[in-house]
Amino acid sequence: MTPTIAALDRLDALRSALGGVALPLSIAGADAARDARGAAVRQIDDYVEPRLRHLDAPLLAVVGGSTGAGKSTLVNALIGVPVTRTGVIRPTTRQPILLHSPADAAWFGSTRILPGLARVTGTVREATASRAGEDPDAAQIGSVVLVADERVPRDLAILDAPDVDSIADENRLLAAQLLAAADLWLFATTANRYADAVPWRLLDDAAARDITVGVVLNRVPPGAEGEVEADLRQMLGERGLGAAPVFVVTESPLDDRGMLPAAAVAPIRAWLAGIAGDRAERARIAGRTLAGAVSRLAVTARTVAEARDEQIVTVRDLRDTVETAYDDAAARVGDATRDGVLLRGEVLARWQDYVGTSDVFRTIESWYSRARDRVVAWLQGQPAPPVEVEHEIESGLHAVMVDEAGRAASDAWQRVRHSAVGRELTAGVDLAHPSAELSERASLLVRDWQLALMELITEQAAGKRTKARVMSLGLNVITVALMVVVFASTGGLTGGELAIAGGSAVVGQKLLETIFGEDAVRRLAAQARDDLDDRVRSLMGAEAARWDALLTPVEQGTTGDALRDAASELEAAMREAARAPEPPSRELQRSDVIEAEALDDDAEAPLEGEADEVRELERGAGSPTERDR
Repeated sequence: MTPTIAALDRLDALRSALGGVALPLSIAGADAARDARGAAVRQIDDYVEPRLRHLDAPLLAVVGGSTGAGKSTLVNALIGVPVTRTGVIRPTTRQPILLHSPADAAWFGSTRILPGLARVTGTVREATASRAGEDPDAAQIGSVVLVADERVPRDLAILDAPDVDSIADENRLLAAQLLAAADLWLFATTANRYADAVPWRLLDDAAARDITVGVVLNRVPPGAEGEVEADLRQMLGERGLGAAPVFVVTESPLDDRGMLPAAAVAPIRAWLAGIAGDRAERARIAGRTLAGAVSRLAVTARTVAEARDEQIVTVRDLRDTVETAYDDAAARVGDATRDGVLLRGEVLARWQDYVGTSDVFRTIESWYSRARDRVVAWLQGQPAPPVEVEHEIESGLHAVMVDEAGRAASDAWQRVRHSAVGRELTAGVDLAHPSAELSERASLLVRDWQLALMELITEQAAGKRTKARVMSLGLNVITVALMVVVFASTGGLTGGELAIAGGSAVVGQKLLETIFGEDAVRRLAAQARDDLDDRVRSLMGAEAARWDALLTPVEQGTTGDALRDAASELEAAMREAARAPEPPSRELQRSDVIEAEALDDDAEAPLEGEADEVRELERGAGSPTERDR
């Protein structure tokens, strides 16, 4: 893999990483990070990728500046004919006009650069008519007008951009996009407005990107040229742009076509022609701007990564809030299964009716015989206290779980909505109450737990004697006894309840010990309690998972670390490419001109890979200087 191809792969990886960053939460810095991410992706598509792929492609010089800076008048003077719209009504430039040499038509007629803008082809005559108001809506919104003219030097196109401080939002955004896609800037300002904040924000960005900038100080009153230029140069030097050429255009009357005198812009025309005619200088400018753009992309990527980290921290705090509420609920259910609360009232009475606390003090053999007699009586049609005990325990456990899940839902809702981010995130949803399926899920949990206890008891009753005892009493009776042992800690009971529950627990445990042995009973009780705790946590987790629809989309996507790694890998690939430059090639392949927008018959580009025709055009079109000679 060549260094340039490796760099292209790393660039594609960074673009994918930027595109996969989720920044949905309205936290501090999020808006700026979203804008920066969008601008970075656009610049990759509009400039960095096509320039890296074709280092020798013609340069694009974008003329930008503030409202009333005279950009369109300047472009007209550079070409020598009124091409772009000028006027007193703002915004003047409704769509950008890209002027290029006919020899470079294929480079700009395709979507190689600025792929998001449709191509509308025109001629100088048509552009002039639009300027005069004959067809002001001819160009489409979101498009660039391509005008091929021999007066434009080969290998350097000129694009007239909207005002950077336009009153129209779409114009400001488009101006920023076009400037980001430029190889060099021709930045226009005036003697009255060169100190304004908006232009300097853009010039600071140019300095940070290390882009070549030519500054046009327009409409300078006669006699004030030296003073104003000196002040502007000092300001440029302080901002790291001291090497930028400054072109002073003295305020002059326009002719009947609205044109400046040719002499007023002659130094600017010469500067641009010198760049266009010097291949080494073009390569230097392209490489410098590309390197600066990549460096700035890496900075932007790391800034976006920090914003992404903040999003993750915020959403994890919200998730922790929700999970804590439901973990607390599960813990409270666990406490209720340990402190005797579930053995209050009817449960104690039914269990006491069945076994009686006095049996605790009898011998194991006589107690077991009495318990067996009670089961026989039950089978003969007498009342069935074990079934009633089981039902009471089921009802109590179900009620505790439903109550605690409802409390957790309310707690989580209130805690999340305590913050502005939480309120925004939960707009239009209601998670303040438990799910409609909670009661059914809780009932299923109890039934499944009881079945698991039966399986546990069956597995424990492996010996013939043990199995015979279980079958004699009945699996259901043994299961109820195990449930009583699990629930009969006495921490939550007082007075008479304490004595009854304690005695009931001993009775249940002695019954089980008679069958399985003391160690086995302890293991059975521990396993049964752990199994119940796991099921309760799972139930509460399912209730908490209702928040996933809101929280998971924020957590998914590119991480901050992945974005930082992608930026570092691109920088390393670019350094490697710089150490091993590849020989440029001017030959256009079919891939160079795919996806070209429709061109009219007068300015149709060779979109089907006619490389021979392209080379013929290149040989036949010379620079304006050569033609003049």
